[in-house]
Amino acid sequence: MTPRPFEIRIICPPGDADRITAALAQTFTTGPTRTYPTRDRHKVRLYITATPR
Repeated sequence: MTPRPFEIRIICPPGDADRITAALAQTFTTGPTRTYPTRDRHKVRLYITATPR
């Protein structure tokens, strides 16, 4: 059976985004990361499509 992709959403400080994205890429096959500010503009929301390896 082929693994199905799923969506990961993470809210984090902007300075942690690259580290989190890299860690997920080591664990999953990931697509492009979509980054948006939170409503309060102090954090970012990361949306990543991932597929188990």
